[in-house]
Amino acid sequence: MKKKIVKGKSLQRIQPHTKYMGCAFYLEDLCGDDLIGVEFDNCSFRGWLSDWGKDSYGLWMAFTYENVRHVFRWIESGTFWMGSPSDQAGRSGNERRHQVTLEHGFWLAETACTQQLWEAVMKSNPSKFLGENCPVDSVTWNNCVNFIDTLNAKIPQLNLCLPSEAQWEYACRAGTTTRFSFGDEVTTKQVNYGRMRYDSNEEYNGKTIDVKELPCNAWGLYQMHGNVLEWCNDWYGNYSDKAQINPTGPEKGTCKVSRGGSWYNNMEASRCAYRHDLEPNVTGSAIGFRLSRRYP
Repeated sequence: MKKKIVKGKSLQRIQPHTKYMGCAFYLEDLCGDDLIGVEFDNCSFRGWLSDWGKDSYGLWMAFTYENVRHVFRWIESGTFWMGSPSDQAGRSGNERRHQVTLEHGFWLAETACTQQLWEAVMKSNPSKFLGENCPVDSVTWNNCVNFIDTLNAKIPQLNLCLPSEAQWEYACRAGTTTRFSFGDEVTTKQVNYGRMRYDSNEEYNGKTIDVKELPCNAWGLYQMHGNVLEWCNDWYGNYSDKAQINPTGPEKGTCKVSRGGSWYNNMEASRCAYRHDLEPNVTGSAIGFRLSRRYP
């Protein structure tokens, strides 16, 4: 496809298959679908985005709030098998396998929300396991929504939200169909799981670790397996056996979905398909969350 050439303009939007020369951008939003076949030559960028670019994992963008930088990855649209096959080891009865299509790409944070970001926004830290680069833990679903509302009020262009359950599993799998994004088996060099042990005083010695301490998946997302459970936006419910397009879960319920397993759970609970159902006011040192952004 022949590229359109735009020279020397001040713009608020990027168009695909375009070469920009000497343009100044003030970006209200950044959509990965718009960057297909785009070239920039001597352009400048301003706006709420602190920085963005492309690397071997794809497109990324970051915002900075009170000197805390948080990075998102662009997850392209696609179709995948959600849930698990009936013969998968460790499978639970609530993982009916079905095809899901996500029609729109979306931004998902490359790590769980850190304590450093939580403290910058909320001026407090509920976590049991302290460390500015560790995930915030001991947060309820309601706490997370309050955090998101607070940060959205400060930077409205962020348009933050929790990911849907389908978005979460799609991103966790990163194009794979195995039990984990790393294959059918993992070790503690890949996933922080099941480290709970009792010492002689009957106290836990397992804990969370830094959000980037272990390898990322093929889409540049860190610790989708283990470390902390991650809240999703959906109410918990049974899957349909029919193909779904952009599913967002039941309209109402009593429990919210959390995903990914944690430092506390065994390896099986960290599988891509494993589902946890928790009331939205439940908390614990194994529970955190990951930010997403609403489709513009």
